[in-house]
Amino acid sequence: MANTYPSLDELLYSADYLFHFDTAKPWYERNGHRHWLGEVAYQRWKRVIDLALCLASLPIVLPILAVCAIAIKLDSRGPIFFNQMRTGKGGRRFKMFKLRTIFENAEELKGKYLHLNELTYPDFKIRNDPRITLVGRILRKTSLDELPQVFNVVRGDMSLVGPRPTSFSAETYSLWHTARLTVQPGVTGLWQVSGRSELDFDERLRLDIAYDRNRSLWLDTQILMRTVGAVFSGRGAD
Repeated sequence: MANTYPSLDELLYSADYLFHFDTAKPWYERNGHRHWLGEVAYQRWKRVIDLALCLASLPIVLPILAVCAIAIKLDSRGPIFFNQMRTGKGGRRFKMFKLRTIFENAEELKGKYLHLNELTYPDFKIRNDPRITLVGRILRKTSLDELPQVFNVVRGDMSLVGPRPTSFSAETYSLWHTARLTVQPGVTGLWQVSGRSELDFDERLRLDIAYDRNRSLWLDTQILMRTVGAVFSGRGAD
């Protein structure tokens, strides 16, 4: 009777092939299909982790926000916070909290500088944007302007990890863009650790869809850890 068991050489070859096949994928797709939890359990644990991390961070976040608030008031006229309507899960609009990094009349000046936009519509970005205040540049470079979003997470508008909510409404989206609206928006996400503001909207959309396809508690943990590195390096945070 013929031996049906593979030889040692065949096993080593197979393991080597699988290893190289797996590492050829982007890091966020490796074993991304292996969900330890069902969808309902994943969502519940994700919410528990969001609340635990946000509430635990408040003793650190609140003093930092106080220092930032003083710096903003001393630097320029206007409110401390810049609250903007954003598009969340299912296209629902909600108010997202940020520290103000731009001059009070920045929205009026947007039309004046529209011809300098470096990204395709509906995105808007200008390198060395003249509408940004001196303190605002520091806040953006360090991502401290995003700190108030811990309150959005506590309220349930956002998660710590998910697609970044857009300022423009869902009506602006192409049909395939709406795929990102099936997931709770996040303070950080896959494109924040894969190029941040250097990526165009369609490129970010593809990463959002990849996150939705591979999301798990392990991927969320990886993104949070990589976000720390992206913040400290200041890459793409202009």
